[in-house]
Amino acid sequence: MKRRAWLTLGAVVLGGGGIVTYAVASPSGDDGATGRAKRPLKIYDLALKGDTDARRELPRTDTQEFSLLGVTWTGATQRLHGTAQVRTRSKATGEWSAWHDLEDADPLEKPGPRVRGASQPLWVGPSDGVQVQVVRKDGTTGPLPKGLKVNLVDPGVVTDAEAKATTGSEPAAFVAAETSGATSDAPTDSTTPSDGTTATPTDGATTTSPAPTDTTPEATPTSGSASPSTSASASASATAPSAPPSTVPQPPIVSRAGWGADESISPEAPEYNADVKAVFVHHTDGANDYSCTDSPAIVRGIYAYHVQASGWKDIGYNFLVDKCGTVFEGRKGGVDQPVLGAHTYGWNRESAGIAVLGTYTSTSASNAALTSIARVAAWKLGQYGADPAGTVQLTAGATQKNYFANSFVAGSKYTFNRISAHRDGFNTVCPGNSLYAQLPTIRSWAAGPVQGLKVSSVTGATLSGSTYYTKGALTVKWTATTPSSLIKNFQLLVDGKTVATTSGTATSASATLAAGNHTVAVRAVHQSGKTTTSAALNVTAETTAPTFTTTPKLALRGGTVNTAAVPVTLSWKATDDTALRSVQLLSPTTATFGPTTTSSSRTATSGTASTWSMRANDYAGNYRTSSPSYTPVILQESSAVKSGSWTTRSSSSYLGGKSYSSGSKGASLTWTFTGRSAAWVVSRASTSGQAYVYVDGTKVATVDLKSSTTQYRQAIWTKTWSSSAKHTVKIVVVGTSGRPTITTDGLVYIK
Repeated sequence: MKRRAWLTLGAVVLGGGGIVTYAVASPSGDDGATGRAKRPLKIYDLALKGDTDARRELPRTDTQEFSLLGVTWTGATQRLHGTAQVRTRSKATGEWSAWHDLEDADPLEKPGPRVRGASQPLWVGPSDGVQVQVVRKDGTTGPLPKGLKVNLVDPGVVTDAEAKATTGSEPAAFVAAETSGATSDAPTDSTTPSDGTTATPTDGATTTSPAPTDTTPEATPTSGSASPSTSASASASATAPSAPPSTVPQPPIVSRAGWGADESISPEAPEYNADVKAVFVHHTDGANDYSCTDSPAIVRGIYAYHVQASGWKDIGYNFLVDKCGTVFEGRKGGVDQPVLGAHTYGWNRESAGIAVLGTYTSTSASNAALTSIARVAAWKLGQYGADPAGTVQLTAGATQKNYFANSFVAGSKYTFNRISAHRDGFNTVCPGNSLYAQLPTIRSWAAGPVQGLKVSSVTGATLSGSTYYTKGALTVKWTATTPSSLIKNFQLLVDGKTVATTSGTATSASATLAAGNHTVAVRAVHQSGKTTTSAALNVTAETTAPTFTTTPKLALRGGTVNTAAVPVTLSWKATDDTALRSVQLLSPTTATFGPTTTSSSRTATSGTASTWSMRANDYAGNYRTSSPSYTPVILQESSAVKSGSWTTRSSSSYLGGKSYSSGSKGASLTWTFTGRSAAWVVSRASTSGQAYVYVDGTKVATVDLKSSTTQYRQAIWTKTWSSSAKHTVKIVVVGTSGRPTITTDGLVYIK
């Protein structure tokens, strides 16, 4: 069933008889809930009063809700020659803001008779109170302009997306309109201010609806105003030219309908330049803490202020960008067309204007905003084959000075960066010191090549010195400072040839290398087609495993012997045909050793066969394992063949709880075993004597057991052979004078 739409007319009557009316369309049969979800745009003004020509003001005044404001005055080309300051009261908290200086807006080059002089609009967020003061600048003697007013804009809630975000339902559409003579039980701003005084504007609050025009013949400049052009650099046309294709992709752009433009308030057709030679970057002024969901309302407020308060034919900027990087269509006429804007006095005929929502005097613009500026600028300039990093000669449309006191004469040519700032062409602080300092970044991002490209890591390969080693398959990861939306693609290069291509948003690519030495690099292709390549990496691919030239071997060493643990030395030697990385001990315990280490002191469990597994690794990831098995065996003293006089001693300090002791010269003990390493275990003290050691019938050592401290179960002498064999070890008491006695705990060997 079809639903019929009906219109509800409303009007706001402010002090002094000003009226704002609007219409809300709501489907019939609805209970009105969806209609109430939207709120029409409203704009009204309050006059500033003063007793002298040097000051005008509005005391603290309660108002209806507004979110954007500015100051306007009579005389389109009349400069303010003063400082306009405003402060507002937050609707949410009731707190008054600090004073905020308003920047002067550029005068129009060809203002119509009803165009007003104006400050830049200021976004303050939902507010219900205002205070204004305009003070003549020091050193000036002329009066402030006549007709000074503060214009308050409530951008309302006009798009379905905004209303849905507010109410959670899909609201009906509505169209805002202005008329006179309508009546309603509407709110008024003739209220009592918070400081206790009563503020009643003498001319009341009136709607502002001058006939929109900013393209009428140039006005003669008034005294002290910037001179309008008398020799325009180019003529605008009402006929849309063919939109040339750009060298780079068009970024996403929210249409005028998308941000809720009421086209009825700007009925005049757009005009077109011949081309776009340069882009001027602006900030809109206002709070930076806005939510990006409020961006359509901010754009709508600026539009209403430009058209309904200032009397312009349309919003001045060609494009607007919020801090989240969303791009909004500005002046009507087609985003792909060279639409004549009203953004940079004297230079509009050959340029486009991009404004960032917010104030960037001391706060830097977000990377998202910078990215979008770069994308829009590159796209518009790319339609006409212009390099965003280059310069261009522009013809001045007005005689004036810029922020840096550089003089321009109408009709003369001057050099500008293709991407310039508002202050480069006009005497204004716009776009703020911080954003101005970011213009080189915008130019480099827009023009290319990709900046800051470097390889951040290589997985599947290991770096040794200046070379990566891999078995073949690897993944290269990279980073770049240029935003990905400005990058066409990345290419992985092996020996200078492309082996993989990814999107501009990718951060890695994989490849499999053939055996041998290679160079690997990453090439980034900017959307402009310019390329940059990372530093090349040296990569060796190889699949040969390391080898153990000396199999891991176990040898007894000096130290304390226990029935459960015997001190040993583990030794090995590994090599690789390319680059040995490490050697790992895998069992019976774990450890990792460097490529030059060939031995390690360990302990082994006696009486138990243990596998000593070791792995040799190279940098490519190849490895080889060797796992020999060894068993330490303890031969107690009682198992030896005795000769001479020996005494048995008992103590828990002895190995196995017992030991042999003898001070008889020539007394001996002999052990026979089959193994590859042996250690004689003794007790030591300050009175201990000496012994001869014989191996396989040959005297090999004289060992002194004397020690300043008493020590038990000490492996005092060791011997290791290249292979396992049958051996005989014999110890003989020397009979040292004054300390003849030796005490032995037995013999340990490894089989």
